[in-house]
Amino acid sequence: MAPLRSNSQKSRVSASDTSGPLVEYDASLRETIALLESGEAQLREAAYALRHYVDRIELDPGRLREVEQRLEAVHNAARKFRTKPEGLPDLLASVQARLKDLEITGDLDALAGQEHEARLHYDGLAARLSAERGKAATKLGREVNTAMKELAMAGGRFDVELRSLLPDGSIAGNEQVEFLVTTNPGVEPRPLSKVASGGELSRISLAIQVITSRAAAVPTLIFDEVDAGIGGAVAEIVGKKLKTLGEERQVLCVTRLPQVASQAREQWSVAKGADGGVAKSRVAVLDQNSRIEEIARMLGGVAITPTTRKHAAEMLGLR
Repeated sequence: MAPLRSNSQKSRVSASDTSGPLVEYDASLRETIALLESGEAQLREAAYALRHYVDRIELDPGRLREVEQRLEAVHNAARKFRTKPEGLPDLLASVQARLKDLEITGDLDALAGQEHEARLHYDGLAARLSAERGKAATKLGREVNTAMKELAMAGGRFDVELRSLLPDGSIAGNEQVEFLVTTNPGVEPRPLSKVASGGELSRISLAIQVITSRAAAVPTLIFDEVDAGIGGAVAEIVGKKLKTLGEERQVLCVTRLPQVASQAREQWSVAKGADGGVAKSRVAVLDQNSRIEEIARMLGGVAITPTTRKHAAEMLGLR
């Protein structure tokens, strides 16, 4: 039995030893075998270079301890400042910037210069804002007064007051904006919240919302009893204004007037009753026939006649 060779012995067997005899049978293999022999020579050179490199490497225990201590210090700092090790550079930059700001606070001349620059910048922006506010206040007051006349508030007046806050101003500019209103002729306008009743407040709000609808970004508007104290043609005008407003955003309106309800795209019925001795409110979405019945009920009360149903259908534009 032939002895087994070690792995090192196997690795020293060259390509020419195993493939050389094949040349005797096929001369075209000579070039391939030459390439293999060249590769073997390069691999032997690379192995020798790696062994030489390993022999030259000397571990430096002192440097290893230094690196370990540095890593320990980094992790300790990260735990102390409650951040990740990779976040320490950003934290350092933030602390340095804060320290620089604190150093500036000790320089009164630098602070005075910054304050002067900030004031000039504020004054420029505030002056532009005041000019635009003046134009908008005049236009809004004029248009709301016109709308109030249409909403059965002909004797009223609406003003936009720009009360000066100079010399200091505020974060919102050099004036405070307040809506003033009077619902009776010959009476000086007063703040809207102190003068207008619930229905008047809703109608004035409706007028403002219709006028400013293109500039406002509120997606949903809710009006409760916006038609209080009105009826007839004025109620129809209120309904049309709500319909106009609803073309650009969602409008919810609680109403008892058929002139207003008939202008809606959808109508719900809200009824309050008792269930097992407990008061409950029920909301139902009305279809076309139900809307006719509900509008007819709002028109004629408890007894609904064919005439009221016909009138209701006409108001809904169904006949």
